[in-house]
Parts: sequence; C-alpha cells; structure tokens
Amino acid sequence: MAIPDVRGSLNRLRERLKDPLLTMLTVLLILMLFVFAPLQAIGIKVFQVLTFTSALVLIAGVFLMSGSPAVVVVLVAAFIMAGTAAVSRLTAPSTLDVYLLAGALLLMGITLGYVVARAVFAPGRVSYHRIIGAILVYLSVALTFSALFTIVGLLVPNAFSGMVLEDNPALASNVIYFSFVTLTSTGYGDVFPVHPVARSLCNLETIIGQLYPATLLARLVSLEIEGRR
Repeated sequence: MAIPDVRGSLNRLRERLKDPLLTMLTVLLILMLFVFAPLQAIGIKVFQVLTFTSALVLIAGVFLMSGSPAVVVVLVAAFIMAGTAAVSRLTAPSTLDVYLLAGALLLMGITLGYVVARAVFAPGRVSYHRIIGAILVYLSVALTFSALFTIVGLLVPNAFSGMVLEDNPALASNVIYFSFVTLTSTGYGDVFPVHPVARSLCNLETIIGQLYPATLLARLVSLEIEGRR
C-alpha cells in the first residue's frame, strides 16, 4: 500500500504546484540566462556554482511537473552529464567538459520546452501562471539553440564569425547572447554564422522566433474562449 500512497501524494502535489511551478521555473531560468551567465563571464566564480545549482532545481521542477518515466530518464542523463562535467572541471578541465555541459543543456532545454508546452497549451482556462509558462517555452527554445550552437562551434572552429567557442567562463554568456539575437531577429552584425550547418540552425531559430508569438496568441485566445464556455 505504500507505493500507491506515494504515487497519490506525488500526483496531488503535482496538481497543486503545476501552475506555480511555471512561474518559479521561468524566474529561475531568467536568472540563469541574464544574471548568472554574465556575472560568470566576468570572472565571479560563485556564479558557476549558482548556475549548476539552478540547473538542478530546473531538473527537479520539470520532473515534478511531468512525472513521466521517459522524462525522468532524460533528466537523469542530463544530471549525470552536468555533474561529470562539473567534477571534471575542478580536477582536469578539457573540451570534453564543454561537450558534456552543452549536451546536458540540450537535453534539459528540449525536455523543459516539451513538458512546459504541454502544461501551457492544455485545455482549460488561461491563468497568469500559464502565460508566464508560455514565456518559459520561448526561453527554452533559446536555451536549446545555445547548446546546439556550442556543439557546432566546437566541432567546426570557424563556424561563427566574431565568436570563438573555447573553454572559458564567457562561453555561456556569448552563446546565449547570440541565440537571443537570432531568436528575436535583432541582427546586430557583430556575430554571424559562416558554416552551412550553423546557418541552417540560425534560420530555424529565426523562423521559430517569428512564428511562436503569433501561434501562442492564437492558442491562448482559443483556450480562453473554450474555458469560458
């Protein structure tokens, strides 16, 4: 009887915290992308620990929201990769650490976007938390492409002009900056893709950045109308 009781308790906790978790995870990811990463880039090492800790909290939050065994497996794999990279960086830093961190962020970004999108676009009334969750999906797209850009840049050293992808504290901040510039179609011109694969990824992210707000607005309006009926 203990296992059903535990499952029932988890399900009740999941239902109670599902909407507030959308807001909490959004705030946490904003801190990671726009506060911790830049401060880590200028050499404040404590923010490396905060970034890793925030990633663990994100993983726990996504697990609590989903409860799916497949999601659990992916998140455990991301945790192992991130943990291995963190330990390795303290003992014998290498480029492999960056690959592991990029892989962990890629898994986390895709899983985060999938789980949150299911919660945001599920049938029912549109709440404040669900609108915030829609922003979280948008941020997870930028996070996912940041990981992809890192992997491509490491495999092809000259894939990007104006940005050298090497193992240093500023790497995360630089790639996040380029990802958001691409997602929002800002195009400052200081960094741009050169390799065909990098260009293709940039095109894909730009298309998502243009289509997502319109699709989001239409879906939220339809959900609100259905909820009122």
